[in-house]
Amino acid sequence: MERRLIIGAAWAFVIAAIFYSAWVTGQFVDPAVDRSSGYVSELAARDQSWSAMFRLTTAVAGLATLAGVALVPRVAHEWAGWLALGLFGLFTFGEALFPLDCAALSDPACERGGRSFSHHAHYVTAALAIASVTVSMLLLSRTRLAWAVTGAALLATVAELAAIAAGTLAGLAQRTQLALIAVWLLYIALRLVTHRPVIDPGVQHVVRAGEGPAVLITSGPSGAWYHWDRVADELAVRHRVIRFDRPGLGLSACEELPPTLYGEAARLAALSPAHPELVTVVAHATSAWHAEAFARLHPLRIRSLVLVDPVVQRARKRGTSQLGRTVGRWLPALGGTWGAHAAAVTAGPALHRAVTGASDRSGLYRSGRVLAATLGEWLAGRDMCAELWKVREEHDFPAIPVVIINAGRPDAGQEVLARSLGARIVRAEERVQWRQPDVVVRACAPQAQ
Repeated sequence: MERRLIIGAAWAFVIAAIFYSAWVTGQFVDPAVDRSSGYVSELAARDQSWSAMFRLTTAVAGLATLAGVALVPRVAHEWAGWLALGLFGLFTFGEALFPLDCAALSDPACERGGRSFSHHAHYVTAALAIASVTVSMLLLSRTRLAWAVTGAALLATVAELAAIAAGTLAGLAQRTQLALIAVWLLYIALRLVTHRPVIDPGVQHVVRAGEGPAVLITSGPSGAWYHWDRVADELAVRHRVIRFDRPGLGLSACEELPPTLYGEAARLAALSPAHPELVTVVAHATSAWHAEAFARLHPLRIRSLVLVDPVVQRARKRGTSQLGRTVGRWLPALGGTWGAHAAAVTAGPALHRAVTGASDRSGLYRSGRVLAATLGEWLAGRDMCAELWKVREEHDFPAIPVVIINAGRPDAGQEVLARSLGARIVRAEERVQWRQPDVVVRACAPQAQ
């Protein structure tokens, strides 16, 4: 999937280069714009016949550049160069949104009257676009050809400024500059398809502490190991506590395939002590499904279950849609892109606070990988629910103690689940792992079960 994203990003930059070069042939359809002294952007001025077409090509070039940057796999030390290239796309799109009122250099009467906000904003966005792409050239050049294009573009920029000051041939210098920028976009496309970044596959993050009977803690949606620090610290006094991050969450690497109920049950089995030693599983929210499946599929390996505010599906539902499964297969690769990283930096901390009520002091939720894994688990939810119903039909629930901790208001679904599993319900506050960790600790004690 990563390779397909890279090819898609390369094509986006090719499209950007083509549309960014629309002036090459388009300048011949508008004789009112001086080809040696007039700006290329004058072709898109409001009073020109082909304004709509040239504004459209500029907008497409900017959006295609943004799309290309968004699909590029993230390499941490290159962030400034790709950010600059993304800003170039944004400001280029801004040029289309804010066209000139008239042909500024080709028409002597243009600057005599008062001009609109759009006219002045165009100069700002155009200057920022050139500055941004120049920075990206300096930071992302890797070959002699790239450095040659970068050097020529810098000379063309200096020549354009000199030509504007001299009042002649500014259009010729600018056209040279824009042609070199288009060549640079093609170089970026070529660089992507010929250079394969080395991506560390990573490992699953597991934290173990304490000695004694084993307790395995599995977090809820988007959860991380440190959300259970207070519970783990108290349990570790008398237990061997095992915490982990599911793929893509916390500090664990992503997996190429979407999550499944059988896969998560197998993960719990792999992290549990070897038979005949038994384990108590503490599961939060939808991870209660994984824990129940593990208990049914591996009845000789589990001592007890503690389900913290479990999510209950009381009726059988159809699985995830085909579209959802397709998106789910792409999410691990998308999570490693600059686009996902930008989305996570923008929205991740706020979403984390909304779900957990705590600030993202670790910075983990600023990662596109975590955002993609969270969406992937959400998309796989219906399939997991359907798989759980199948497991319930095929495997009896073992005769083990079960405690359901109801965090917040009473839940009728949890009461039904408690009757089906022979569980005892304990009332607690919301976000019990932070506010009342002792409730979870007592639920894990043999005498409480």
